[in-house]
Amino acid sequence: MYSPVGLPELAAVVDRIRANIESVIEGKPEAVRIALTVLLAEGHLLLEDVPGVGKTMLAKALARSVDCTVRRIQFTPDLLPSDVTGTNIFDQQQRDFEFRPGAIFAQIVVGDEINRASPKTQSALLESMEERQVTIDGTSYELPSPFMVVATQNPVEMEGTYPLPEAQRDRFMARISMGYPSPEAEFAMLDVHAGASPLEDLQPVAHAADILKLIELVRTVHVADPVRRYAVDLVAATRSSHELRLGASPRATLHLVRAARAGAALDGRDYVTPDDLQRLAVPVLAHRLMPTAETQLSRRTSEQIVTDLVARLPLPRPQQGGTAVRRG
Repeated sequence: MYSPVGLPELAAVVDRIRANIESVIEGKPEAVRIALTVLLAEGHLLLEDVPGVGKTMLAKALARSVDCTVRRIQFTPDLLPSDVTGTNIFDQQQRDFEFRPGAIFAQIVVGDEINRASPKTQSALLESMEERQVTIDGTSYELPSPFMVVATQNPVEMEGTYPLPEAQRDRFMARISMGYPSPEAEFAMLDVHAGASPLEDLQPVAHAADILKLIELVRTVHVADPVRRYAVDLVAATRSSHELRLGASPRATLHLVRAARAGAALDGRDYVTPDDLQRLAVPVLAHRLMPTAETQLSRRTSEQIVTDLVARLPLPRPQQGGTAVRRG
């Protein structure tokens, strides 16, 4: 079995996964990169867009590219929390209760149309996504590792959707929108997808053990103190913005730094730069923010607000006698 030990090996594994996903997802390299970034940063990914643009296809392609346990949950209004987490069933022969795991007990969980389920069912994911465990009747059950939730949702303006609670959105490390493909990519899609689904022929190109080793490697990526301060200042700027009634949480700061570590590793670096934070600021922060009513009336989006904050915030200055962003 392939055993990655450093950044070159990380790049080789990631390139295989990326190529595998892009064989079925045409023209969306940045969406694929962020999905891989979140995977290596031990986060969860929210894909939000209109139906039919490939959200579920991306989630399934990522899941099938890694040889690990995968479960898919179709969120519907009648889905119960116990369907997600599991429940205790009374065993007549043993005369005792037996725990039956729910669909969340997998290494990669694909949650399709998560905002079509009731808020009560959505909240069943909160403990799983944050603490990587499930508690039923006072007993906690640990989830497998690696563990990642890739959820899709339709815009809240669409019929039959429930907005995700703030606490649920905050559990997702990043949110991205697929967007419509370019005419060239859509033309190529007609040829690739015209017959059988290309997902049927997709084979794993990495093992779960490989991903765990890559995650350990990403944790060693260096973040200098001025870069950490820049991350804190960037998140704090969302809390003082007059355009927002709710800024990003301290969890957002942690997620931003973890994602930046993974992004730096994908670029072959063992240190984080301010550019890594800036590149990930919108996907990591925007979905956690709540604009004021005036901001909504002016049609200013959270993405635009984060982009403006990044443009206005001064970059960290190099430390005296050395660089602020790189290890000596």
